[in-house]
Amino acid sequence: MIRFNKSRHYIYVFLTCYLMTASVFAGIPVSALASISNDTPSLAPMLEQTTPAVVNISTRGFVQAENSPLLSDPFFRRFFNIPAQPRQKETQSLGSGVIIDANKGLILTNNHVVDKADEITVTLRDRRKLKAKLVGSDAATDVAVIQVEPKNLTAIKLADSEILRVGDFVVAIGNPFGLGQTVTSGIVSALGRSGLGIEGYEDFIQTDASINPGNSGGALVNLKGELVGINTAILSPGGGGNVGIGFAIPSNMAKDIMEQLVSNGEVQRGRLGVAIQDLTPDLAQAFGMQHIEGAVISQVMKNSPADRAGLRTGDVIVEVNSRPVAGSGELRNLIGLLRVGQSFDLKILRNGKAKKVKAVITPIMKIKSAGAKINEVFDGAVFAIEDPASQDPGQTSGIEVLSVKKSSPAWHAGLRKGDIIFSANRINVSDFEQLKRAIKRSRRGLLLNIQRDDEGLFLLIQ
Repeated sequence: MIRFNKSRHYIYVFLTCYLMTASVFAGIPVSALASISNDTPSLAPMLEQTTPAVVNISTRGFVQAENSPLLSDPFFRRFFNIPAQPRQKETQSLGSGVIIDANKGLILTNNHVVDKADEITVTLRDRRKLKAKLVGSDAATDVAVIQVEPKNLTAIKLADSEILRVGDFVVAIGNPFGLGQTVTSGIVSALGRSGLGIEGYEDFIQTDASINPGNSGGALVNLKGELVGINTAILSPGGGGNVGIGFAIPSNMAKDIMEQLVSNGEVQRGRLGVAIQDLTPDLAQAFGMQHIEGAVISQVMKNSPADRAGLRTGDVIVEVNSRPVAGSGELRNLIGLLRVGQSFDLKILRNGKAKKVKAVITPIMKIKSAGAKINEVFDGAVFAIEDPASQDPGQTSGIEVLSVKKSSPAWHAGLRKGDIIFSANRINVSDFEQLKRAIKRSRRGLLLNIQRDDEGLFLLIQ
């Protein structure tokens, strides 16, 4: 038994054995843990090669200011001699990013770090400050790609996150609280975490390596210094710092999203063409099944991928590409993370018997319209609706704002990219003609009910 209170020598022996064992299991040479003095084990050699690829990201932007209805009344302001209130306020954010391609200057980060940013500044490890532009972002997975001038940059190597195991040692690198680059260590606590309500599509790596505000978009690396994940969120019941439960987007998923953003500027998601619900114990009993986990198909859309694969109403989907499906929410995640055109395997239960089928994801088609064609107040915006022929059964959606030109009438009206309009003048709208008719029904202004960043709000346009 080692007695730590007797000699520092025992501590060195223990730590050396600990890290040497970790290096063996991680497949890296023991020499990578060498120290410059006293034979003390250290991750410094690996970090010296890795940390130059992790950057600080700061942003500035402007958002619509929320004014009191009284302050928006010209008569009220004139009566009390209140000056006009600014309609916009400045926002700032801090985060981290990881250089993925040094030759092209491509940097991976989180969508929420650069969301609504008008100016993006990247600070490198050598303290150089570079202006960055947004290549593309995907709010559903919280992944974004920005680009800087590709001059004397250091990129990080991507690992295959599919071979990551619970218990593997990992290191988180980022800029918590804007203090500057910081390194923390831990292990992989769990894999495939979903259903957390953090993002639309979730497949997180859970780690106890400290991830704090400002670490978002930073690197989660293995002991080889390879990227295994992009730090994204923490579980903090009190709203404060890290409590040992952090989440990172797997590198394979981030790479796939990045490739789509670089190629198309957006992520093109597909559909299966089914309406689904959770398999409850009562439904399992009604279907004569012992299995109590899965997603029940309640409707199959004609000529959809599901229809062509031979799926039927009443089938229970229990696996997607050999990954268990606990319920409808998990099935939505797994399907939503597949690329358009990708084939995949489904394991289903039909009349109590297991069956395997293969399906191919097809794209969700969108119909676009310039805002000025709908109403002059929308000039400068581009709207889109999902083609009814490509919607899943029972699916309802509003009118999405694809883009808004800065300083355009639509911009000054308060619309922003990513907004989804669900009603106009208290009339539900799901296509452009409905929106036009709703606008014509009122001459007192335009009241829009929109969804922005998973929150609902009313926008009054005079």
